[in-house]
Amino acid sequence: MTAKNGQLYQLSLTGVLGGIMGIFITRLLGGFSRLDPDTILNQVKHQFRQESPIEGAWIEKHAVPFQKFAVKTQVYYGGITRYEDEQLVQYQFIADANTGSVLDIHRL
Repeated sequence: MTAKNGQLYQLSLTGVLGGIMGIFITRLLGGFSRLDPDTILNQVKHQFRQESPIEGAWIEKHAVPFQKFAVKTQVYYGGITRYEDEQLVQYQFIADANTGSVLDIHRL
């Protein structure tokens, strides 16, 4: 192997290792990223406001573990209060902390 080929091999190996490390670090840090709970609450409030005005809303600021069947994730619990037929009605929701998707919602 000539010196030129050795340098090319070394540069290629360094590039490949750098790429693998970049992917690993991105996935590692991406696994810990969570959406801001206020952002999720604003999204849920926006959806409810399309049907009728809301009176109040809340969301927990700390994500908690959640499992439904085989799916495990971190979630925020929250709630919405609004008038329906001149009576206050409360809803509780569970939102995925990583994606903001509402996993469950039910009327109390």
